[in-house]
Amino acid sequence: MHASGIDFVDPAIEASVSAILEEVEASLRDSVDNADPLVREASMHLVSAGGKRFRPLLVAVGAHLGDPARPRVTEAAVVMELTHLATLYHDDVMDEAAVRRGAPSANSRWTNSVAILVGDYLFARAADIAADLGTEAVRLQARTFSQLVQGQLAETVGPRDGDPIAHHLQVIEDKTASLIATSARFGGLFSGAPADQVEALAGYGTSMGIAFQLSDDLLDIASESIQSGKTPGTDLREGVPTLPMLYALASDDADAGSIRLRELLSMGPLVDDALHAEALGLLRESPAMKRARETVRTYADEARSRIAVLPEGPTRRTLEGLCDFISDRTS
Repeated sequence: MHASGIDFVDPAIEASVSAILEEVEASLRDSVDNADPLVREASMHLVSAGGKRFRPLLVAVGAHLGDPARPRVTEAAVVMELTHLATLYHDDVMDEAAVRRGAPSANSRWTNSVAILVGDYLFARAADIAADLGTEAVRLQARTFSQLVQGQLAETVGPRDGDPIAHHLQVIEDKTASLIATSARFGGLFSGAPADQVEALAGYGTSMGIAFQLSDDLLDIASESIQSGKTPGTDLREGVPTLPMLYALASDDADAGSIRLRELLSMGPLVDDALHAEALGLLRESPAMKRARETVRTYADEARSRIAVLPEGPTRRTLEGLCDFISDRTS
């Protein structure tokens, strides 16, 4: 079992991926180490906080369809993680978050302006490294960032007159899955994998990215610990709509628990401790939660089907193992 919690089926791939991720970690620090002291400190704030490094992980695994030892593989992984970290600084400003990865957020430790500018700086550093990878890398990163911003904008504006559930899933595809898809694509592309396999990886990344974000949201509800990286029920307390909540609000289940849950969710942010605890308990046992788990499995299965065209072997089995990991961690 790897430190990430993922069960690698092949020790050689696990060792190779671990080595790439160690190089990524060092490169991330180097990439922000030559800046002004304030920029360096604020940039290093989230770099040092760690995180899942899921995007570099996908780059590293996908690279085993080609030659993972190519130096551009590590550079591609760094581009993806820097882009991701930049979005976190901006997200915290928009969400007025006080905590990120168990530590005070950059905007609360410094100011919103500093957090925004540091996010911009990290985007610039990612683009600088992408330029060394070639015009295709720059174009792919720019298009991914464009899709990500559209997803953030759609989330900010809300569904308006559309279906809230379809809107929510599209936001996740744009805001989260787009970067995960490009990470998987980069792994194949910069390791020299065949073009059809690179496309399969990108499709896999889209479906996996949606499943990954949905499972994170379910952990916020289901986990008794801080497995999700935040206090359980945070989304419920802050009134952030996630798929189980949307399913519950859209249901016409007539049992007393479902009716009461709809009443509570309709109140918006549940800051009252008693109401929050009641809603969290009802949501954990609701048909909506079961349906959301099934949706995660559906996207994980879809991701598995996208890589059916890949050659049978340890790389494909590792990618399939990621599907199992995402499905099982919320069951």
